[in-house]
Amino acid sequence: MIDIKNLETFVWVATLRSFRAAAEKLNTTQPSVSQRVASLEGSLGVKLFERDRRSVALTSKGVELLDYAQRILDLRQGMLQSAQASRSIEGRIRIGVSETIVHTWLPKFMERVHTQHPAVSIELNVDTSPILREQVISHQLNLAFLMGPIQHAGIENLRLCKYEQAWLSSPRLKLPQGVLTLHDLAEHPIITYPSTSQPYQHLRDLFVRADIPSPRLYGCGSMSVAVRMTIDAIGVAAITPIFLKREIDSGDLKLLHVSADPLTPLVFTASWARGADEHVAKTLANMALEVAAAHQ
Repeated sequence: MIDIKNLETFVWVATLRSFRAAAEKLNTTQPSVSQRVASLEGSLGVKLFERDRRSVALTSKGVELLDYAQRILDLRQGMLQSAQASRSIEGRIRIGVSETIVHTWLPKFMERVHTQHPAVSIELNVDTSPILREQVISHQLNLAFLMGPIQHAGIENLRLCKYEQAWLSSPRLKLPQGVLTLHDLAEHPIITYPSTSQPYQHLRDLFVRADIPSPRLYGCGSMSVAVRMTIDAIGVAAITPIFLKREIDSGDLKLLHVSADPLTPLVFTASWARGADEHVAKTLANMALEVAAAHQ
């Protein structure tokens, strides 16, 4: 009889391409992972992996059997989810969060999780969306709320919310009166999202189309720092104002009217890797969708 733990270990070693990483994921030892794989190979009568000191690769038979193993685990997980549908989820989950979400509806989400699933322990990692993307793909995170979606095999995405971007500045920044042009803005540094982000790339293309090939773009991974720089009149910001009502109402920041193509909206998704332990991520992702909808 094939042991489910051995199948799960096989899938994680194949996914992470490392016995050590699979041991960390399964909270066990590397010798235990090796023993489980050897036991499965013995039960099936085939070799699943080619191993050397530097790498782990599936054999041709391993590639063929991996899909069967994943389907067996998915069926088992579906059965467990159906049986536990009315029960609270529990355990530790690692969630990556874009800073825009931190400043909008994350506190409400955390409050709801604590109320509805008190046995869940959340470990938060606030970072830029490109870094969160890689951490989801590499299974370092169980779930992420980021500028998405993540276009990668094995990743599920749930659209959560969309926020418009705007041009903002300090009233102290010396800008012409009235409607501004991109050439007016380019006289100052442009403060925006990191250079690896889609908003940064779209913003750069916007200036290139306006025949401004070398604007001073200040990509910033921290929105708190970007807002502080804008308030201090270091430059013009191209960010979402969704969490800046207090700064705008107080007069620390003002919205600018610019005669240019609109800035691209920010689309946020909940993203997680498919697998045997995805049910908790999926449950919390749907909860995040409800909280984000109520915030808009």
